[in-house]
Amino acid sequence: MKPTDALRWLDERRDVRSLRAAVCDLNGVMRGKRIPVEQAEKVLAGGLRMPLSVVGVDIWGEDIVNSPLVFATGDADGLCEPIGRGILPMDWTSEPTALIPLWLREENGMPFGGDPRRALDAIVQRFASHGFTPVVAMELEFYLYDPAEDRPAAPVSPITGKRLDADSVLSIDELDDFGAFFRDVYDACALQGVPADSAIAENGIGQFEINLLHVADPLKAADDAVLFKRIVKGVARKHGFAASFMAKPYGQRSGSGLHVHFSLLDRAGKNVFDNGTRDGSPIMLNAVGGLIETMAETTLLFAPHANSYRRLRPGTHAPSAAAWGYENRTVAVRIPGGPNVARRIEHRVAGADANPYLVLAGILAGALAGIERQMTQPEPVTGDAYTLKLRSLPPDWASAIEAFAAGRIVEDMLPTMLRDMLVACKRQEMNTFALQVTDFEYETYLDMV
Repeated sequence: MKPTDALRWLDERRDVRSLRAAVCDLNGVMRGKRIPVEQAEKVLAGGLRMPLSVVGVDIWGEDIVNSPLVFATGDADGLCEPIGRGILPMDWTSEPTALIPLWLREENGMPFGGDPRRALDAIVQRFASHGFTPVVAMELEFYLYDPAEDRPAAPVSPITGKRLDADSVLSIDELDDFGAFFRDVYDACALQGVPADSAIAENGIGQFEINLLHVADPLKAADDAVLFKRIVKGVARKHGFAASFMAKPYGQRSGSGLHVHFSLLDRAGKNVFDNGTRDGSPIMLNAVGGLIETMAETTLLFAPHANSYRRLRPGTHAPSAAAWGYENRTVAVRIPGGPNVARRIEHRVAGADANPYLVLAGILAGALAGIERQMTQPEPVTGDAYTLKLRSLPPDWASAIEAFAAGRIVEDMLPTMLRDMLVACKRQEMNTFALQVTDFEYETYLDMV
């Protein structure tokens, strides 16, 4: 959207009296400022400044100890540049407001290497140098829950007045019960230009999935996912629910994933993964080889939190090994069926809790490494991958952090600043978790040992 169009829209919306201007941090959290509408023109012109360190704080919003972005450099400001989406209305808030999404540049005008969106953009540009454009679609799962309870509890149906008590996968009735919520989600997506497609009831109680349509622009696809998560959470609050994209909010129920489908177009607009057969082209197989080879060192991007690893367990419809196959949902990298012209890769590792910019950066970096180095792939898995002896994903948070820190294949594709910031952030978060003693530990050990 052009700044003039955005300002014209704002002039027509007299009920909007304040705006939010925000960047996306390493954890996928939007951080920024509330500004009066009179400053909209300044923000759209790139005149807003924020500390570069704002994208590198931990999940609690705390500075990273000993971060060079903070005290060593005087916590310097960066330049906030609009991402091009204009002013996005948020009508689910207590009073109508709107969001201006931003990304960061350094004072000298260079893209800031610690900004997750900049990291993705650098990889997209590298694909462009080969004449390729990634086409991306995302599927996001989430839970609705009752915020009145101390711990997540299934929501109460607005129609029956009863709390949901069963896994109702693909239930039409459950979708209808929450029809007013979904209507407002789709309306908000339309206002923000987020291409929401079909919705389904998933395996967990109160769990749903909405697919986002494919776009030939990975930056827009990631923007759409970030905005979609905010829309779902905001609209849920409006309807008296809460929504969570936590990877595993219930230990005994299905986890929530962020599945990514992608293909590559050449300069003529042809899908280079299609060779006229079910097998896919040599370029597609090279991409698969790269994804498998880099999976250990990129797992942290797909599973960035302590809770993420509760989801990546055998027999849970989430992958536990670096494996691939055709029409096989027990593997990490699936090649869906369908018309050859639509041949694509589905990456199934990421949880819904991950930062969409970093998810796409990790996937596309792995695929590009495979294409550039013509990596070979192991044999495709048929049948139940959980019963086979395969190369496992990092089994826990600490292993994933160290694998990412030591990774060398995609090292030159991700900015050093971002890599260092993410490792420092995750080590700080992990250390904080290590200091917490849970109620279950007290119940188990306090009087027993």
